[in-house]
Amino acid sequence: MTSEKEAAYLNGLQEALDKGFHALTIGESALDAVCKAVQALEDCPLFNAGRGSVFTSEGTHEMDASIMDGSNLNAGAVSLITGIKNPVLLARDVMEKSEHVLLAGKGAMSFAKEMGYEILTADYFHDAFRFQQWQEIRDTDTFQLDHSKSKGHKFGTVGAVACDKFGNIAAATSTGGMTNKKFGRIGDSPIIGSGTYANNDTCAISCTGSGEFFIRGVVAYDVASLVEHKNLTLKEACDKVIKERLLTIGGDGGLIGVNANAEIAFSFNTEGMYRGMKHSDGNCSIKIYED
Repeated sequence: MTSEKEAAYLNGLQEALDKGFHALTIGESALDAVCKAVQALEDCPLFNAGRGSVFTSEGTHEMDASIMDGSNLNAGAVSLITGIKNPVLLARDVMEKSEHVLLAGKGAMSFAKEMGYEILTADYFHDAFRFQQWQEIRDTDTFQLDHSKSKGHKFGTVGAVACDKFGNIAAATSTGGMTNKKFGRIGDSPIIGSGTYANNDTCAISCTGSGEFFIRGVVAYDVASLVEHKNLTLKEACDKVIKERLLTIGGDGGLIGVNANAEIAFSFNTEGMYRGMKHSDGNCSIKIYED
């Protein structure tokens, strides 16, 4: 991790923050804001989503994304899709233009074609750094997440949460999955309640980390449940799940959260998590490691 590369990551986060926040300032919804923030991260090759997605064991890219509207509990998700520039937009179309919540593989691609999406060639998603990551472990049974507990690595999955001026909240998550993954592996990112959740009455959550553990812990919904049933604050609930419950089953990772009062929370049990926030009161920050 060079200072130049770290600056590039921070610039990528700042651009996503600015685009999401601008949507809120012009009166767009929380749903619009999370879409625009995640789109920006999907378009940046530094992050493991969209253009920067990692390589599977077959040398392809399989992407997942989800989105949820806290005002009505509507949700949409896609999994194992290829050639889609912005998976988060396809997830939103599943939510708004189909009768389903989660579409995967060939079916999701058929839906994308019906919706008029351009299917991009593999060249668009090819990144030299990601390719080298894959080369180091290809033809083995090893797979790896795009993060670790060491300070030189970052979380790969991207996500955004937002609260708009009407008090509605939303969450969205997008990922390229694991390097060298096999068997059509799916993590928590497209699973509503595990990687993504939003409910105006509790909170909006987007997760990143070791997906199998986030699925088993139903992490995003677990946070919301603690807020609803135990009357914990958003920060207390996030820390309870990430720093206690998730650790007991061996999971590492983190999450971002917001509630309808525009209270923001971050929690992670690793050395760091690339994260940022921007508030209408003027408070704005981008961080990597613990405060």
